[in-house]
Amino acid sequence: MAINELKPLLDELCLNITDFLNENTEITKEHLSEYLKNSAKLISDISDNDLTSYNTQKNLLADNYKNIAKECLTSYEKTSSKISKLSEKHKEAIAACEIEPINLPKLTSKFNEIQNHMVDEVARANFIISELSTQIKDLEEKSNLDPLTKIYNRGALNKYLADMCENATDKYETHLLVIDIDDFKQINDEFGHIAGDKILIYISKILKRTLRDGDKVFRFGGEEFIVILNRIKDGECITIAKRLLRLVSENKLIYKGNNIGVTISIGATKLKVGDTPESFITRADKALYRSKHSGKNKISTEPI
Repeated sequence: MAINELKPLLDELCLNITDFLNENTEITKEHLSEYLKNSAKLISDISDNDLTSYNTQKNLLADNYKNIAKECLTSYEKTSSKISKLSEKHKEAIAACEIEPINLPKLTSKFNEIQNHMVDEVARANFIISELSTQIKDLEEKSNLDPLTKIYNRGALNKYLADMCENATDKYETHLLVIDIDDFKQINDEFGHIAGDKILIYISKILKRTLRDGDKVFRFGGEEFIVILNRIKDGECITIAKRLLRLVSENKLIYKGNNIGVTISIGATKLKVGDTPESFITRADKALYRSKHSGKNKISTEPI
C-alpha cells in the first residue's frame, strides 16, 4: 500500500471522528467510548488469512481502514505485530475518555500518533519489498547463467530467441552459429571429466573475447554452444566463424602438464521472418551436421 493512499484515509478517519462529535451535541463519554471500541475491534479482528484488497476510501471504518491494514499485513508479515499496537493506542484513547472530560485536541493528537506510526510501518514495508524485488532480480539473472562457463544457459536462449522470432523483420540481418567441440568424448576419456570442464570454460572464454558486445553466447548443452550475431551481413558472419575456428585450433589448453588441442565445427544460418526458435536452430543444426561429417574443424551454412 502506497503512503499517498494511506494518508488520505487516516485523515478522513480523524475528520470522521470530529464530525461525529460535532453532529452529536449530547454525546457522552460512553458514546465516544463505544465508537472507539468499535474502531479498535476492526483492527483486532484482522487476520493473516484475510487478504481483501484495497478498493475504495468511501466506507471509512467497516471496509477501508480494515483493508489498509490487510495490505500492510500482506506486504510485510511482521507488520501484524505493529497493527496490534495500534489497537492498544485506541484502547489508551478510550481509557483516557472514560476518566477525563473529552479533550478534542488531545484526541486529535492521539490519532495523529496512530497515523504517523502507520505511515512509518508502510514505509518500512515498502523498503523491505524493494529489497526483496532486488534479490529476486539478482536470482533471475543468476538463473540465466550456466554455472560452469558463466555464459547464458539454454533457458536464457529460449527466451531470447522467442522474443527475437516474434519481432523478426527484414531490416536487420541476424545469424545463428551452432558450435560443437570435435571429439569431446575422446578428450574426456583420455584426460578425465575435469579436463573436459576446463575445455568448455576455455572455449567459452574464446567466444566471449572474440565476439562483439552486441552478440550473444549461450551454452546449448553438453559440448555445444550457440552464438547469435546481430546486424551482420552474410560475408561478415563467415569471417567471424572462420576466426573462431582458427583461434580455437591454434591455441592449446595446458592441463596437468598436457597440451590439449581441440577443434570446433560450426553450422550457420540466417533468421527469416516467420521463423520459430526451433526452425531457426534446426537449420543451423543441418549445417553443423555437414561440417561434422566432412572432416570437422569446418563451417557450413544452411540457406533460408
